[in-house]
Amino acid sequence: MKAIILDADDTYRVDDVGEPVPGPGEVAVRVAFAGIQWGDTMVRDGHFAVPRPFVPGFEASGRISAVGEGVARSRVGERVVALATAGAYAETVLAPAVLALPIGDIPLRTAAGFGWGTPTAHDLVNDAARVRPGESVLIHAAAGGVGTLAAQFARLAGAARIVGVVGSAARAEYAARFGYHRVVLRDAFPDGLGDERFDVILDPVGGRTRHHNLQRLAPHGRLVVFGNIGSYEPVEVDASGLLMDGKSLVTHNSDLLARTHPERLAATARRALDLLARGEVRLDITAEYGPDELGTAVQRLLDGRTNGKSILRVEGWGDGAAAQR
Repeated sequence: MKAIILDADDTYRVDDVGEPVPGPGEVAVRVAFAGIQWGDTMVRDGHFAVPRPFVPGFEASGRISAVGEGVARSRVGERVVALATAGAYAETVLAPAVLALPIGDIPLRTAAGFGWGTPTAHDLVNDAARVRPGESVLIHAAAGGVGTLAAQFARLAGAARIVGVVGSAARAEYAARFGYHRVVLRDAFPDGLGDERFDVILDPVGGRTRHHNLQRLAPHGRLVVFGNIGSYEPVEVDASGLLMDGKSLVTHNSDLLARTHPERLAATARRALDLLARGEVRLDITAEYGPDELGTAVQRLLDGRTNGKSILRVEGWGDGAAAQR
């Protein structure tokens, strides 16, 4: 089968590899589309150490083509979105059966945009932050795949005010389409918010931004950390100081949850899929790439030039495709 290979020199190429065979509790999915996500930048740039050459890609949509031991054969042919540990940029990917989720009538292209980001956004709002009716929420990276969904989930949870932070005026205009009451530029944060405080802040940025977020929490506020896209600089926290104002700092790690409690992640994903199917939340796929464009897509994501969600078109790969840097 055809697959995109990430080489030791951080370049991508299309090559022939062996068809993967599902093990116990796994399914093989014939991939139609694969989602492009922040984890791709981290793998390419060495923040996650993986042996090279490596077939990247962590989320895909398609049909189950084979099942491993312990998985009902009746699932063969089922249309699913698959949350994988690797290998989604290929014609076939393996995934845990529990994380290969039926999508009903949702189009395969849309399902590829669902990926890890949608259940992550749902859990950030409803599990980690526990947003309550009437509360105020601040969301960084508001124009990204997680940010646009988190705003919608916060609205469904009853948030009275939702504010986003983005890197440019164009991204502010884009984010405003998803239910934000206000969007501020990163360069204006935090001073541009005046004295405003928030019950919940979602922080995938890190570094100095994380310090500012702690200062912007209202009494009993919750800062939810789920990434370090801006800085890996360690952030020291005064737990006693947080205690005096009843503030909390919590983290959320979907990848860890998939390994420790996959059934919990699957339950969240099913709830989010139901909301998507009912039209209560929407995914915005803003770019679709071919196999020769993956390097460009990952770099655009890293450079902050991607709004919403990007996907890779896998179904129909032709012979002789060659990926570029």
